[in-house]
Amino acid sequence: MFPEDLIESARATPPGDPSAYPQRFETAPPRVTGPQPRRAWVNVLCFLLTLCTTTLVGARMQYNFGHNLPFFDFDRDVNIFTFGLEHPQLLWGGLPFSLTLLTILMAHELGHYLACVYYGVDATLPFFLPAPTPFTGTLGAFIRIRSAIYSKRILFDVGVAGPLAGFVFLVPALGVGLAFSKIIPGINHEGAVQLGTPALLWLLQKAIFTGVPAADIYLHPVARAAWVGMFATSLNLLPVGQLDGGHIIYALLGRAHKWVTYIFLVALIPMGRFWSGWWFWAVLLFFLARRHPPLHDDTEIGTGRVQLGWVALAMFLLCFSLAPIVD
Repeated sequence: MFPEDLIESARATPPGDPSAYPQRFETAPPRVTGPQPRRAWVNVLCFLLTLCTTTLVGARMQYNFGHNLPFFDFDRDVNIFTFGLEHPQLLWGGLPFSLTLLTILMAHELGHYLACVYYGVDATLPFFLPAPTPFTGTLGAFIRIRSAIYSKRILFDVGVAGPLAGFVFLVPALGVGLAFSKIIPGINHEGAVQLGTPALLWLLQKAIFTGVPAADIYLHPVARAAWVGMFATSLNLLPVGQLDGGHIIYALLGRAHKWVTYIFLVALIPMGRFWSGWWFWAVLLFFLARRHPPLHDDTEIGTGRVQLGWVALAMFLLCFSLAPIVD
């Protein structure tokens, strides 16, 4: 739902003969084009619209939580976006969900953005995407990188910075959300939709609700927002093309990354038996994000970054769910 690099067009690559360009860069070379106009008002407007849509979703979510109703039911919650407008006094209840979710997404995108600033890579401020999605109210956020990245080290650092920053915020949010969650026997077997349980959520549930079956734990909206953050993190860390995971794999493996991309795209097909959404992502990633712009750089990224790559893999495994949505 949230891979920002699907929105980002393929990054610029050096034209002409690659041998005409230096092979090693510790920082990005100066841009040859003039600076692009900055329209910060667009970023602010998108953020405010996304705050509205996520708060509307959160208001209904908080109402269901407060009245011990199932997380989501199509018949009851079909009017999820008009519910808050019809009952404006309930909108305040939607802020814990929306502010938690937007904080996690903002941290992710600012991780990318600040890494770009550090290396002198031209990038936009984060764009948030409001959307009438019943579980989130948003399709996430992205930054657009407007200058070429010539170094594998820079590519790795920019790619891994977002998931790391988002993960730092989503873990405490999940812990706080679980602390406010409650036990209602069989609540997760009711309603039209159930959300999957990533490993991180399973571990914290076991620590906080010792001996309580997962089906009896009713997640607070703040924990739901952290769940969306985990889902976004796992999608972004898929080792495919222009996703964050694809950038990390390219920096680690070079052009051999394409085999990892194709293997994972093929793996998404049988995974669709557990959640049909994987088929959608397989098609989308195949046509829009499987190719990675080449880098003409043979510099090794160093042991420290390789170890950080293992950290990224651990984050992916902790946040990934084979069946994130069960209906």
